[in-house]
Amino acid sequence: MPENQPDTTPAPQVWPTLRARDARGLIRFLVEAFGFEETVVHGEGERVAHAQLSWPEGGGIMLGSVRETEDDRWPLRPGTFGGYVVTDRPDELYARARAAGAEIIAELNDTDYGSREFGARDPEGNLWSFGTYRGEPRKV
Repeated sequence: MPENQPDTTPAPQVWPTLRARDARGLIRFLVEAFGFEETVVHGEGERVAHAQLSWPEGGGIMLGSVRETEDDRWPLRPGTFGGYVVTDRPDELYARARAAGAEIIAELNDTDYGSREFGARDPEGNLWSFGTYRGEPRKV
């Protein structure tokens, strides 16, 4: 990296990964329905070798096309992912997801642990929960 250019590489984080039968379609859905940002997509035609979708409030996910080969080093089955995504705008995101045709599996609600959240299923069958709960403070 040139010395006069700022380093915009994110700090180390956990990046969940998933595979999809229609990775490009899933990317379009996650961007439109949930507001992920398409950061990079590598691949040719309909095949996605690697994609990074960033979450505007921090972190993100990585995904690619399913590979039905014996030498697949990351043999994840499409539709088996489940993730919780922190958002400060659950009501706005719920309306966006519903308007984009996301299958809502848990209506917007307030939990007994202080979160406002909802759940949805994407076209590949993956489960998503979006809410305000940020987790408990780490033990020092």
